[in-house]
Amino acid sequence: MSGNTMATGQAPGPTLETERLILRPPAMTDFEAWCAFSEDEEAARYIGGPMTPAQVWRSMMTIAGAWSMEGFSMFSVIEKESGRWIGRLGPWRPHGWPGTEVGWGIIRDCWGRGYATEGATAAMDFAFDQLGWDEVIHTIEPANANSQAVAQRLGSAVLRQAHLPVPMDVAVDVWGQSRAAWRARRAPSG
Repeated sequence: MSGNTMATGQAPGPTLETERLILRPPAMTDFEAWCAFSEDEEAARYIGGPMTPAQVWRSMMTIAGAWSMEGFSMFSVIEKESGRWIGRLGPWRPHGWPGTEVGWGIIRDCWGRGYATEGATAAMDFAFDQLGWDEVIHTIEPANANSQAVAQRLGSAVLRQAHLPVPMDVAVDVWGQSRAAWRARRAPSG
């Protein structure tokens, strides 16, 4: 871990770039934007519901701790054009989770721009290529049509049903795909 990481209050870990996004471990400078996102009832509906600033702080610290202890977790999503924090997404495997997940949550005014798909594609490449995962899942509530559409664009399909552990405590469809299916889909054609 570099001294620079500690000086900026950013969790240790890699930074990934896509055409329009920077994916990096969370930093304390993300806190206010993360709070605004987490207070938005519609944006937070399928990711545990709205949270208070104290709950957001605990969530950020959990994600930062996972980066430190497991070497992976959710990335903060930064829009390159504006430099603003627009969500969190990435590899995730809490205790009792039904598999190795790449999940996403984007602020509402950025919905419909393809950011979740773009960021999740980079995170899935990272999970398969760097973390060596054999399967990536997405836990999606049956009523969450927006995330189902993202999963479909990623090439995922419903694999099974599961019940997420407390504090989520909700029934979900487990979407996903194997490393082999992902690589076949990502292989250059021709």
